[in-house]
Amino acid sequence: MKDLSSLYAFLVVGGLLSITPGPNMIYVISRSITQGRRAGLTSLGGVVVGYLFYMFGAAFGITAFFKTQPHAAQILSACGAVYMGWLGWNAIRPGGRSPLEIHEQLPREHAGKLFAMGATTSLLNPKLALIFLTLLPQFIDETQGRVLEQSLFYGGLLIAMFAGVNAGMAIFSGSMANFLARKPAWLLAQRVLMGITLLALSAEMAIQAMG
Repeated sequence: MKDLSSLYAFLVVGGLLSITPGPNMIYVISRSITQGRRAGLTSLGGVVVGYLFYMFGAAFGITAFFKTQPHAAQILSACGAVYMGWLGWNAIRPGGRSPLEIHEQLPREHAGKLFAMGATTSLLNPKLALIFLTLLPQFIDETQGRVLEQSLFYGGLLIAMFAGVNAGMAIFSGSMANFLARKPAWLLAQRVLMGITLLALSAEMAIQAMG
């Protein structure tokens, strides 16, 4: 496994991605605002099912890819650069929206359905597959072997960050939404900072792919 500097870099990038708006975050926040914290956390439980599915799928797929493709790292870096650039642009583009800017009200549902809907939302989110498939290889040292072990280690960290941020959103989204509704400049600053950071990451990954 790579040194501590790589681990710290992964934590920074993973933390940034964990606060990037996406269908899962928006669904969890919507449920919390509409039906309360418990509903949001129940929905998050279902969302984690999707995280685990894509983590294991990506881990085994990455392992096979490294074994069969001599330039696997460069190929995946190029894919990651494109995807991170797309995320960055969507954060700063005109008309972009924060996940806390939620206006629609969802119908109230029982716990079993909330869990199932959370899992469905997560499993039908192809962005998760792209995140796991393009981010994890950037931090795997294939020269040391144990690619599957490294993939599961970094994938587990990523799930922990995603789940932690979404749990915080489920617990505090109601008060945060009310606060930020009175501070639109803060929402804009958050989106711009996130977008610029993701674009910088995209450029770095593109350089790695060409190296």
